[in-house]
Amino acid sequence: MTIQIDSLETSTKKIIYSDKCKDILSLSVAEIQELFKSSGILLFRGFGVTHEQMKAFSKQFSSRFTRETNRTRVDSREGFVSLVAQGTHFIEPHCENANTPFRPDAVWFCCGVPPAQGGETLFCDGVQVWEQLSEESKQLFLSKKIRFDFIYSAEQWKHFLGAEATLANVKQMLEGLEGVSYFINEDESVSFAYACPAVIKTKYSNQDAFANNILNAKESVFFENGSPIPDTIISEIEEVTDRLTEEIQWQVGDLVMIDNSRFLHGRRSFSDNQRLIFSIFSYLNF
Repeated sequence: MTIQIDSLETSTKKIIYSDKCKDILSLSVAEIQELFKSSGILLFRGFGVTHEQMKAFSKQFSSRFTRETNRTRVDSREGFVSLVAQGTHFIEPHCENANTPFRPDAVWFCCGVPPAQGGETLFCDGVQVWEQLSEESKQLFLSKKIRFDFIYSAEQWKHFLGAEATLANVKQMLEGLEGVSYFINEDESVSFAYACPAVIKTKYSNQDAFANNILNAKESVFFENGSPIPDTIISEIEEVTDRLTEEIQWQVGDLVMIDNSRFLHGRRSFSDNQRLIFSIFSYLNF
């Protein structure tokens, strides 16, 4: 196994190559764990990984997986492998499900077919974003939590919990969760509010990271008291994030593993319809 550290100065990303298309399942689990703890993002290239192999590989590092409410499932039996968000539009950097109390530890992406042009997956280190925000913004986010407001339709929460789920299952899941308030509507949709810090401690290095969903949820995020986040603050976050954002130019069979407590991820827009990227979200076992 040859380890290459990405040459971009701002990146901790490591690329793990296989010149001879060695089976990715033969890699040392312990070594990958240590690399992931230190870097937060690993790109495996040259292994020709399929979405089935991604699932088998991720199981070595995961205690459990999560289902997504708005994605097309690929593995019908368990439903944990899905296609990435539909459409060809730009997606702002964000942490997966950071607008809910169900943030997974890791995001896994596997490339089946790269786009002809554009469509790169973006990533940005939340530790570096926090370091480069102004002191005024830091103090604001340290003193105030943010709140996400949204509605889950019955179809959405059944997709997440399973087709046989009931409102009793919804209540059981949500009761007692820190920062959560909810209301069940007459049509069995659930109005949901979640208050949380905008800056969190990373899972492994215990560093402060501006790792949240503020940028891609601008219409539904406020401070905890309901007041809006000032446009000037949003503009500053966008400027810092844009400056620090890097990209993965996909090749067939690439697999990437991202620390969701540290790195934000997104996507550049693209125009063709051939892009095929698979995803898994998991809680880690190390």
